[in-house]
Amino acid sequence: MRQPPNPHHRHRFPAELISHAVWLYHVFSLSFRDVELLLAERGVIVSYESIRQWCLKFGACFADKLRRRRPRPGDKWHLDEVFVRIGGVLHYLWRAVDQDGVVLDILIQSRRDAGAAKRFFKRLLKGLQYVPRVLITDKLRSYGVAKRELLPGVEHRKSRYLNNRAENSHRPTRRRERQMQRFKSSLQAQRFLSAHAFIYGHFHPRRHRMAANRYRSSRAKAFKVWQQETCAQVVA
Repeated sequence: MRQPPNPHHRHRFPAELISHAVWLYHVFSLSFRDVELLLAERGVIVSYESIRQWCLKFGACFADKLRRRRPRPGDKWHLDEVFVRIGGVLHYLWRAVDQDGVVLDILIQSRRDAGAAKRFFKRLLKGLQYVPRVLITDKLRSYGVAKRELLPGVEHRKSRYLNNRAENSHRPTRRRERQMQRFKSSLQAQRFLSAHAFIYGHFHPRRHRMAANRYRSSRAKAFKVWQQETCAQVVA
C-alpha cells in the first residue's frame, strides 16, 4: 500500500522539533517570539517566522488528528456564543462542549440569527452517526429554530444558569485574544481557534475532578497520543 506523503518533507528541522514548537505555542499563552526564545535556550536557532509557518501548516492538521482520536463525546451538549471584535467589527464565536467540558467544535460568524445557528448545527453534526440526548443553551431564540429543524427529537433546555460549562470554555480564548492583541481577520481567528481548541483541550482535562494518579495517567496518555500523531513515523 502506498504511503501518504510526508508533510515534513523538505523541512530542515526534524518532525519532533516542529511538533514541540507547535505544542508550546498552542498549550501555553506564548507568542512566536517567546517560542523562539525557549528553543534558543536549548540551542535550537530558528526564527519566529519559521515557527509561525509551522503553526499555520501543522496546527490544523495536528488538531484534526487529535479530534479523530478522542473518545465519543458525551450525550449532553452545551452551546453558547460570545462576541469577538475583529478589525473593529463585531463577530460571534459559536462554541459547543459536552458535559465534561470537551470542545466539540467552534465557528466564527458575523451574525447570531437563525441562519447562523443552523450553519453551526450542521457543522456540529457533520460526519456523526449519533445525536445528543440533551441540548443546553441560553435563551437566544435562534437555537430553538435550528433545533426544531435539525434535531427535532432532542430535549432542549434553555437557561442562562445551566450553561456555565460552555461559558467557562471561552476563558482560554479570551486569554489568547488578549495576548495576541485581538484577531486580525475572521479567517485567521477561525484557523487559529479551531486548532487551539483541540490542542489545548487535549492537554487540559478537568483536573479538579481527578485524583492525582488518574490525572498523571491521563497526562501520560495525552503525550503518547500527541507523539504518535504529530511525529513522523519511520516505515521500514
